[in-house]
Amino acid sequence: MNNFWAIIPARYGSTRFVGKPLAQIDGLPMIIHVLNNVSKTKIKNIYVATDDNRIYDVVNNHGYNAIITDVNHRNGTERVNEAANILNIPNNDYIFNIQGDEPFISPKLIDDLIDFVSDKKIKLATAATSFENFDELFSPNNIKITTDLNGKALYFSRSIIPYNRDLDCKEWLNVYPYKKHIGIYVYEKKILNELTKLKPTLLEETEKLEQLRWLDNGYSIYVMNTDYKSISIDTPEDLQNIKKFIV
Repeated sequence: MNNFWAIIPARYGSTRFVGKPLAQIDGLPMIIHVLNNVSKTKIKNIYVATDDNRIYDVVNNHGYNAIITDVNHRNGTERVNEAANILNIPNNDYIFNIQGDEPFISPKLIDDLIDFVSDKKIKLATAATSFENFDELFSPNNIKITTDLNGKALYFSRSIIPYNRDLDCKEWLNVYPYKKHIGIYVYEKKILNELTKLKPTLLEETEKLEQLRWLDNGYSIYVMNTDYKSISIDTPEDLQNIKKFIV
């Protein structure tokens, strides 16, 4: 089996929620909840890639590992890649890019993705789940995926894809298994390094979705289906809606 690493990008200066990784949830910083769940997986090499000494100190004070990365990265992928290069991760090892704003990230989801890429010898993969209701489907904040018959992503969009021509939109969920993207990626280190060297494309800049740059350049993104329901925290208001998920 290939070696697997987890790198969690954690930026302090989020536009919508400054200091988000350190937001307190049930007495612990959000980033520590993420780390506690990732530590329950098969992955033994787990790191936080941050641009801020406050996050660095909190992570290390809780017994985990953090790496200081450049403050000017445009996205989490670049931050993860810098950390991977600092760690000298071999080109054929696999790296998980796990969002630092999902305190309830499922260890099973991560382990299932390990099995998914290992069994199929996949170089780049992500995950998707089903939509639960009409409002969720129509929100541009929820990214939709269409895949081909082999499970490779055809397109990611903030719009609803595919469009059902013959039915009222409120019936769409009853007739098609719309897929909601979960923001977790696993890639071979060599592929990750290649992705960060690509220039932005018009599709990416239009939808504001980085993965469209990869599709534009011919990379195959395999999509694993899962029952896990992603719960991310983007704003301070989101914190008020998570008490029901705390056991």
